[in-house]
Parts: sequence; C-alpha cells; structure tokens
Amino acid sequence: MKVLITDYDFPDVDLELALYRDAGVEVVTAQCRTEDDVIKAAEGCEGLLVQYAPVNAKVFAARPEIRIASRYGAGFDTINTDDAAKHGVWVGNSPDYGVGEVSTHALAMALDLIRNITGYDRDVKSGQWHYTTAGKIQRCSEMTIGLVGLGRIGKRMAHISRNLFKRVIAYDPHIIDGDFPAYVERVGKEELFKQAHVVSLHTPLNDETRGMINASVLKLMQPDSFLVNSARGGLVNIDDLLKALDTNLKGAALDVLPVEPPETSSAIVQHKRVLLSPHAAFYSEVAAKELRRKAAQNLIDWDRNGRPSYVVVEGRKK
Repeated sequence: MKVLITDYDFPDVDLELALYRDAGVEVVTAQCRTEDDVIKAAEGCEGLLVQYAPVNAKVFAARPEIRIASRYGAGFDTINTDDAAKHGVWVGNSPDYGVGEVSTHALAMALDLIRNITGYDRDVKSGQWHYTTAGKIQRCSEMTIGLVGLGRIGKRMAHISRNLFKRVIAYDPHIIDGDFPAYVERVGKEELFKQAHVVSLHTPLNDETRGMINASVLKLMQPDSFLVNSARGGLVNIDDLLKALDTNLKGAALDVLPVEPPETSSAIVQHKRVLLSPHAAFYSEVAAKELRRKAAQNLIDWDRNGRPSYVVVEGRKK
C-alpha cells in the first residue's frame, strides 16, 4: 500500500512515518493547497491522510486508484463525502481524540468573557486599576448556557458546565430525547438564542450548518450575552457577528475563523471585545499524538481489515 500525507501543520510527521514503516506501508508527504496539488502528489497512492487540503470529485476522478481518505480531526469538511461515496472511496476521521480539550477550552473562553479576565489584564497593563472597568458582570450561577450541538464534545461541555450555570440548554435536531442528559433541557433553536446568556457552538460544518450563526439568530440573543465558537469557523457569519457586537452582544470568543490565519488588521482581530485563540482548542500534547495516531491508523486498518477504525463513508470492498 502507498499513502500520501497531503498536508500538515505539525512540526513533523515522525509519528505517522513510524507507524507506516512498522506496518510496511510506503509513504510520501507533501504540503498540498489545491486539488491539483493533491492529484500531482497522489500518483500511485491508494490512501490519503488529509488535514486541510481539498479532496473531492476532481481528485477522485483524476486518481481512481485512491480507495480511502482519512482526516486529521473529528470534522471532515475538507473531504467531500458525497463525492467520496459516488466514487466508492472510504472516508475516516478521528472523532474522539480531544473531547476533553475542546470542551474545557470552550468553557475557559466562556468564563474569561463572563469574568472579563482578558479585559482586566489589558486595563491593568494600560494603567487602569478598578473593578468597574468591566461594566456590569453577571453572576455565573444565575446564567443560562446554551449549546448548539450535543455530540461528544457538546455532552462533555454540558457535563463540566452544569455546576457553574443555573441552566444548561441545548439544541440538536439529530439527537433523540433519550440521548439528552437529565441535566440538559432540550429547546428549539430560536428558544436557545433567546434564553441563553452564553451560546457555545459544538456542531460540524456542513451544508446544513454553514453560516447558521447569522443576523437572524444573533438578533435574538439577550443584551450583554456572549458567543463562543470552538467548532468550525464557517458556522459564523463574521460580518453579522461584528454588527451584533455593536448592538446586543457583550463579547465573543473564537478559536476558529472562516479564514485561518486571519489578517491581523481585520475588524474581528482588532475588536476589543473579541477573544481569539489560534484553532488551539483541540491541543494538548497527549491529544495531538492521539489525533495523529488514530487518523493514520485508519489507513493501516483499511489495508489489513478492509475498513478503517472510524468510518464516515463506506466505500467499495477491497
């Protein structure tokens, strides 16, 4: 078997190379940015290990020898799953590697906004020393947190938030009632945005969710409320968010953006009530290694057993 690591932003791929060497898998590496880059680099490859490179019908048509594509991460929006299914290509991911990291990062960002930690730090360093520089601060135990998406990470976020907030409410049309924990109230989408003091996003990016956080829902949010996004940048319409920050939102915390990295001069980066981190919610040393190992192992398992460990799309049988 021959595998292409299409692209990566890790310091190295020594872990992956060692796994493949031990499994007798041939590996080539690249830093592909376009479909044409992938097509050129994937000559003779049955498997792709993908981070951000676009993989779609153009790639599958040009390289019919590709039988499986595995993505670094729980999300798989860089691989067009409909195109993969049409071409009989397996798609795998690594959905459970950083559940604790992402949920605690999202909660940390929410608490930073509520308690104005970063704002206080900025004020002190500029010579201002008084608790009133934050304006009004609400008591966390009297607030409602609303979760959009109640998958693995959403459920963990609910669990670690339940003793801090008065209420935990959630919207997820793809989860049955029985999968909602007893301490999470199920609400509709509009009700969530109306009732929550903090809205935290935990949903994948797809045709249903792309741009779902827009003016129509942001205008429903309470005065002095907060938005947290540690899921996918494409969920949020940034222009609409900036307008909401001028009206009803007190702050936003974003670990992900539609374009990464952003221009440092952009309005969202320069906004004083926007807290940013560099797509880092997934990261701990242990989680990063687990992510890479599981994504790489999908290809080995397919070669050995005819299917990856984590199946997103079932492809043709070997």
